[in-house]
Order: sequence, then structure tokens, then C-alpha cells
Amino acid sequence: MASVSKEVFRSRFSFVAAAIGMAVGTGNIWRFPRDVGAGGGGTFIVALVIANLVWAVPLLMAESLLGSRSRLGTIGSFRDFMGRKFAWMGGFMGFVTLGILCYYSVVCGWAIRYLVYALSGRFTSGITAEETQSMWDGFVGNPAQTILFHAVAILLVGIVVIRGLKGGLEAVLNVTVPALFVILVILAVQALTLPGATAGLTYMFVPDLAGFADGEMWLGAFTQMAFSTGAGWGLYLTYSVYMRQKEDFALNAGVVVAGNHLASLLAGIAVICTVFALQGADYAETAVGAGDQGLMFVYLAALFGQVPGGTWFFAPLFFLVLVLAGISSLIAMAEMAVRNVMDFGVPRRTAVTAVVIVAFAVGIPSALSLDVFTNQDNVWGVGLLIAGLFAAIAMMRYGLERARAELDADSDFRVGTWWKVLIGLFPVMFAVVFGWFIYLSVTDPTQTWYNPFQTFSLSTCSSSGRSSWWCCCCSTTCSRRGSAVGRSPRASRSRRPEKWMRQRLSGR
Repeated sequence: MASVSKEVFRSRFSFVAAAIGMAVGTGNIWRFPRDVGAGGGGTFIVALVIANLVWAVPLLMAESLLGSRSRLGTIGSFRDFMGRKFAWMGGFMGFVTLGILCYYSVVCGWAIRYLVYALSGRFTSGITAEETQSMWDGFVGNPAQTILFHAVAILLVGIVVIRGLKGGLEAVLNVTVPALFVILVILAVQALTLPGATAGLTYMFVPDLAGFADGEMWLGAFTQMAFSTGAGWGLYLTYSVYMRQKEDFALNAGVVVAGNHLASLLAGIAVICTVFALQGADYAETAVGAGDQGLMFVYLAALFGQVPGGTWFFAPLFFLVLVLAGISSLIAMAEMAVRNVMDFGVPRRTAVTAVVIVAFAVGIPSALSLDVFTNQDNVWGVGLLIAGLFAAIAMMRYGLERARAELDADSDFRVGTWWKVLIGLFPVMFAVVFGWFIYLSVTDPTQTWYNPFQTFSLSTCSSSGRSSWWCCCCSTTCSRRGSAVGRSPRASRSRRPEKWMRQRLSGR
């Protein structure tokens, strides 16, 4: 029988804190500053705000409706809202996020390792970029260490998730998410006090109007938005399974997106202003061009020795916030996978054990090879855009006006026609963004788009997509064999989702 959740968050604060923790991850701290630099500073930030408003907010509201009404994970909710033959869409969404979980725990392992480095005083006064590069090369070149810290990260998350909602997720995230923001504010204020920090602010916030015509910049903004907000991952859907009745769909989604964007801006100020203040524009350009790992673990790490209190205070604080951000997102990914397994009647403890073992095993290649890691990071990022499209299609099939009315009924802020328009335009926005990705892939002289063994190419994404589709077909088959609990709201004799949801919770 399907395991319909009866757990709910104790308060609205707990739900919002968990959802913001889901959204705020390592990408806010290392990907955002890099993308700001590559995208033209303020130009990219404006594009990101637009992407959040037209894509993330409406999509999170759609996910919230799917999860709160069905009280099931991605597979079960798509089955309920669209019918059994569409359960594969929820399976695809869950499989993409599971793929991210497997390599994302490697990133969290890196952050934990560098927190240990910082606490042990490895970032000494006068340390150079050459020395931090050697430190990074020595770490990623040691398979025993990368696999060990990958295991530590996934085990920590497993310990939290196995304790359930109140004793695990809620208890941990109610502490770690506020702590994360406090630390980000401290780091941002510290960066602003450095002489020359205004150059970083100018670089970060002054837009270049010509940059708005750059399609690659827009693609980067929408990709960063998808990675950062969690829209289309099924994570917000999963947390909405535990949402109390009569929650404000519109305000919650807006607060989560705003909180996530605030975290990105604070991290951007902390990183970019520090780099500009201590080393100037040339060093900043080199650091930004070094990629996520190079920016965090090489160039920024080399600056802690130049900051007053950097070696004993700010270095541990920075890598602590990186760990907190990564673990809070990893918890949401693990819970999404566990929720889907539990929906087939599997006990939580068994489901968590299975997810932890799979995530650890599948993540080992990413722990051993940066090329494999880069491939996974790129491929599943494209998958997120497709998963977001499926959530929009679910709303269209359910009925945009019907969905809007249900969202509006439980929202303090009016959910008007704007939501229907944005969800209705979602396929068009997806076609533009995805079409531009295909164009860049085919025309990129450094990549052969037809080679499935490239770290990132059209053929690579296509091959991974076919594998995902096969797994989704398996999940659809399992869903058809499962219980009939949660009949599709579109079935001729079905009841309105909110009615059968209440009957489930009452045990009838």
C-alpha cells in the first residue's frame, strides 16, 4: 500500500526554514559569484531576478499544490493529478534529483574536508594561490580521502533523514538555516569593511545594458535559477507533503525565492568584495574564470591569510557556511528519494538505508574524477529544466483555472491570472532556453555535440536522458502495480484533491 504521510511541520516557520534550506546550497556560495562575473555583474543579477519571478515562483507554487494535495512524492503526485500513465513524469523528476544527490554529496564532502583544514590551521598567514592549488590537487588526487568525505556527507544526511520529520529534518533545519544566514551576514559585513570593497560592489551590481542581448547570459541566469531555487527538482513538492492545511501558497513561494536570492547576494558580496579588495580586478577575473572549485578552494582560500582573523576565524566560518548550505540541500534531496520509496509501502528506515547505499555507490565515480563530476553537474542541470516543464504540464492537464482557484483559496495574496499566464507560457520559455542550449552545444568549437563521451554535449545529455526515461518507465510500472490510493483528480468519479486528501489523513 502507498504510504500517505500524516506528518506535518509544527509551524509555518519550520516549513519556510526547511524550504529555504532546500534552496540555499553550495551553488549560492560558489556558482553564483562565478556566474555574476561571467554574466556581466549587475546584468546577470537583473536577469536572475526576472528568471525567479517568471519561472521559479509560479513553478514552486505548482509543486506545492502537487505535494500538499496528494500527500505523496513525485511519482505518486503526478499519478494522482494526471493519471497512472503519466507517473513516469514524476519518476523522471525524482530520478534527476537522485542523480544530483549522488554527486552533490561529493561536493559536501569537499566542504567538510576544507572545514577540517581550516580548523586545523592549514590556511596560514601568507599562504599563496600556488600552495592552495597544491593542497586542492593533493586532496582530489587522493581517492581514499575523496571517497571517505563523500561517505561522511551522505551518512550525516542519512542520520538526519532516518529520524523523520520532527525528530530529524525539522529539528536540524530550524537551527542550521538561521545560523547559515547569520554567518553569511558576518562574512558580507567583514568583506565590506575591507579597503577597496567598493570596486567589488560596482563590479557586482552595475549592469551593462549591452549584456542583455547576450543569449548565453540569459541561459546562465535561468540555469542558475533552476539550480539555486530548487524549482523543478521535486524538493519543494516533497516538503509540501508535510505542509499544514490552509498554508499560504503564494507568500511561501515568494519568501523562499527571496530568501534564496538574499543568500546569493550575501555570498556574492562576501566573495567578490573580498577578492577585489585584497587582490584587485585582474586576480578577480582569474579567480572567476577558474570555475567553482578553483574559485572556492584555490583563489579564495589563498586570501584568508591576508584577512585580519582570517586564519583562525573567517576561514572556519566560511567553510562552515559552505557545509551548512550543502547539507541542508542534501537533506531535501535525500528526503525526496526516501519519500518516493516510502510511497510504495517501504518503511522509512529501509528506504533511507537503500537511498544512502545507492547515493554513495553511484557518487564514487564523481569522487574519483573531476571530469565525471563536471559531466554529472552539467547533464542533470539540463534535466532540471525538463522536470520543471513536466510540473507545468501537470498543472495544464489538471486545469489552470482550477489549480489557480485552489492556490488562491489558501493564499493571503491573490493568485490572479498572472499565474495562469506564466504557467501557460512555460513551454514557450522552456523551448527558448532549451533551444539556445542546443544551439550553443552544436556551434561550440571546443565540443563535438555528437560525442556521448564529452563532459557536456548534446549527445551526452541525450544518452543520460534515455537512461532516465527507462528508469521512469520502471517507476510507472511499479506505480500501476501499487495501491489505488490517491485516484487521479481527473478521473470521472474522482473527488476533489482536498477532499480525498482529508479522508486519507483521517484514515477513511
